[in-house]
Amino acid sequence: MLETVLLATSKVATFVDDRPLTTGSGFFFERDGHLFLVTSRHVFIDEPSQHMPNRIEVQLHIDADNLAACVDFSIPLYREGKSAWCQGEDSAGPIDVAVIEIDRDALPPSVVNWAFTPQHICHPRGGVHPVEIGSPLIILGFPLGFHDTLHRIPVARQAIVSSSFDFRFQGRGYFLTDARTHRGTSGSPVIMRDTSGDGSLGDLPWLLLGIHSARLDMATRDASADEALGLNCAWYADIVMTLTD
Repeated sequence: MLETVLLATSKVATFVDDRPLTTGSGFFFERDGHLFLVTSRHVFIDEPSQHMPNRIEVQLHIDADNLAACVDFSIPLYREGKSAWCQGEDSAGPIDVAVIEIDRDALPPSVVNWAFTPQHICHPRGGVHPVEIGSPLIILGFPLGFHDTLHRIPVARQAIVSSSFDFRFQGRGYFLTDARTHRGTSGSPVIMRDTSGDGSLGDLPWLLLGIHSARLDMATRDASADEALGLNCAWYADIVMTLTD
């Protein structure tokens, strides 16, 4: 049986009309009967690189007995000239996370997917699921667009918590992970398996800690002598609660 978390994550392809641009990663989030796609804000728009798509496509499974049966579902990024997504900001500045609501009435009637919920979010500082430095994580996504192209499911990269989960790194709204990542991983869920055994998370027994955003590096690094840091920033998942409120 396929692990449900693989159907809670989707490749996100960006377009200007019918012209393809880039790919990223995203995941589904459900709250109060509403379904959202969560990804990095720079997947939707990135002013410095002039990346300005006007729609995205996500992959939806439509047959639980045949995972090769999928459709590409188009979501407009603008409505009546205004952005259709919500993006985050806090006291330290912009947050590289965005959510867009999915019109459930437009979905194929046989769609098969799972979604994270508010109960899956792992909160820092006093949360019921303490996270320690070095705790093992998974970053689930589509690095360089790579995935199981037959079954349209993502791949997982191993990671660990690389900075204190209870304290915002350098005062920003993210913590660090140590993992090998690539372009296309932006927007991936950063998750940890729920080992509590209480069954409270149902058929999706994973804790949602963050949203992978970008690799970090030192501007002073000597590329000929020093390897890249291999560190990444992951924005705390509780920002999704604010963006879907």
